[in-house]
Amino acid sequence: MGSWVHSSFCVARILGLLLLVGFVPNGGASEEASCDLFKGRWVLDENYPLYNPSSCPFIEREFSCQKNGRPDHFYTQYRWQPHDCDLARFDGVDFLERFREKSIMFVGDSLSRNQWQSLTCMLHSAVPNANYNVTRVDDVSVFTFTDYGLKVMLDRNVYLVDVVREKIGRVLKLDSIVGGKLWKEIDMLIFNTWHWWNRRGPSQPWDYVEVGGRVSKDIDRMVAFEKALMTWAGWVDSNIDPAKTKVFFQGISPSHYNGSQWDEPKARSCVGQKVPLLGSTYPGGLPPALSVLKNALSKITKPVTLLDVTNLSLLRKDGHPSIYGLGGTTAMDCSHWCLCGVPDTWNEILYNFIL
Repeated sequence: MGSWVHSSFCVARILGLLLLVGFVPNGGASEEASCDLFKGRWVLDENYPLYNPSSCPFIEREFSCQKNGRPDHFYTQYRWQPHDCDLARFDGVDFLERFREKSIMFVGDSLSRNQWQSLTCMLHSAVPNANYNVTRVDDVSVFTFTDYGLKVMLDRNVYLVDVVREKIGRVLKLDSIVGGKLWKEIDMLIFNTWHWWNRRGPSQPWDYVEVGGRVSKDIDRMVAFEKALMTWAGWVDSNIDPAKTKVFFQGISPSHYNGSQWDEPKARSCVGQKVPLLGSTYPGGLPPALSVLKNALSKITKPVTLLDVTNLSLLRKDGHPSIYGLGGTTAMDCSHWCLCGVPDTWNEILYNFIL
């Protein structure tokens, strides 16, 4: 990925933790021991969670596991511990000051909404008496901390590329990214896409797919995912000014519907899971989509940091709503995450990258 790579280094604390490849800013501490923030284990910590979900009245029902009746709470008290360094604990006031009069936008599907709501809760709990308002225009939701002039936004865009209604029907255009006009001039962008690429039937929000001027009824979904990522990568290289905007990619958030993948073959879902896997490696391995994503990121010349949360999230079979989500006992949810919960760790790692 040009001079940037997706590995983490522990640099001097005054510089913070940056995800870089072969590039040391201002000739700084290249001799520092390497530290991959995404390789580690989950440890029980009585000082977690970072907030009480009851203090965040705006958490949507599908993530409000405790409000929906989940009786166990240990899943809220696990902290991610990298093997070779420590994460700085999230400091909401410091975060707000760093982004005073600035803008942050999450772009993606409901997993982006999961992370967006997590961050707004983490910030709100740090300044519970600060004024805020929440607005929505079309697919963009805006949470504004008015006392700080900070806008934390969510653009619901499940493919990143465009879906356009034409005479033949809804066309997924893998070469088109007109929607990117909403992302310009934002101070920090966090992108995500994956969960919708394998949808079929009534839940599939397009009728045809177009790439290279050719329209077809369908193509290999992993190929389509890769082509869309390359279109997005081209947009980043053409539109991002690294001096103005930090760009992150959320990575692939995993699901837990097959217990054989975590050596519990009798489990047919995540229901009843109360503790994480306490090792460092997921028995079922990493999803192929992650390799496709990393390959696409390696082609970008502008700096983009991968929040490589896949493995650490795979270890959290206990972190999903299961029957304590939007649909209750009639709709098993082992894809999204309870709040408070795993997305708080994604945001804590994000915080460490901006220190």
